[in-house]
Amino acid sequence: MKKLLVVLPLFILITLPAFSFGSGTAFEINQRLGRGINIGNTFEAPSENAWSNPWNPEYVQIISGLGFDHIRVPVRWEPRSMETPPYTIDPDFLKRIKGVIDKALEHGLHVIINMHHHDNVLKDPSGQKERFLAQWEQIAGYFSDYPDSLLFEVFNEPHGDFTARMWNEFFAEALSVIRVTNPGRTVLVGTAEWGGLGGLRHLEIPDDPNLILTIHYYNPFRFTHQGASWSSGADAWVGTTWDDTDEERQAVKDDFKFALDYSKKHNIPIHIGEFGAYSAADMDSRVRWTTWVTRYFEQMGFSWAYWEFSAGFGIYDRQSRQLRQGLVDALLHNEIP
Repeated sequence: MKKLLVVLPLFILITLPAFSFGSGTAFEINQRLGRGINIGNTFEAPSENAWSNPWNPEYVQIISGLGFDHIRVPVRWEPRSMETPPYTIDPDFLKRIKGVIDKALEHGLHVIINMHHHDNVLKDPSGQKERFLAQWEQIAGYFSDYPDSLLFEVFNEPHGDFTARMWNEFFAEALSVIRVTNPGRTVLVGTAEWGGLGGLRHLEIPDDPNLILTIHYYNPFRFTHQGASWSSGADAWVGTTWDDTDEERQAVKDDFKFALDYSKKHNIPIHIGEFGAYSAADMDSRVRWTTWVTRYFEQMGFSWAYWEFSAGFGIYDRQSRQLRQGLVDALLHNEIP
């Protein structure tokens, strides 16, 4: 916690441009979010051990001690709830997530929980809307008494049949459900088309002062996802480097031009909910890319959450119980050369 109090003011005072100091709770909380990391491949797996990355409460102490300000906890609620009305979520699983949140709050971290990998919603959005809203009614009600350091993110990376039009509709209705029990809770809204910058042009934001726009960033994709088994053709990309050239830096800036304009126009702060480069990339390139995009995000006044802590993109090796210091430095210490 001592390190947190040192890092956060520097982040606020040095890196945030003037336009980010808008009025309203969302801007204040986005500043407090600062630097974060995803607890990925754990609670969004079909079961906690399915992807060989179970939760360890010690991780919170490591994350806090490094100087991170928040964690994002992706959660797959779908297999932990009834498929028919009233769509009850397993109370033991709710307690499990509560334990993660409580541990993080004890260590001075903010927490974002989301709805991740809801396959039935992606396949049949209209048919699953009632279940989707019932799940959020339960989640919101369960955590309604928590402080504003807990944030909700309604859905991760809508895509496919879950179109931008449907996502706008779903988000507005879910927000209304959440507001019944959490009238002032800060809620994150992402984009359709896999949560990236491309979906931003189709996003309709409700009139609500307590929203943060969250965006995922994995460009250039052939670099960040080389060798990733879930990305078609990724083996052919192995060996792609990121050399920190002026052209590569400019490409990042160009990618975010519309997002910056959107943020100003709609008076909404930006959180980068996921970004990272997979372990098949060479470490030097990963460090260069991570250093540049992270410092750029901070210069633009974005909060961010790196993907992720202890799996294929991770900063921590579970087997050796050692940090990948190059990535830690890229995220928290390196300056732009």
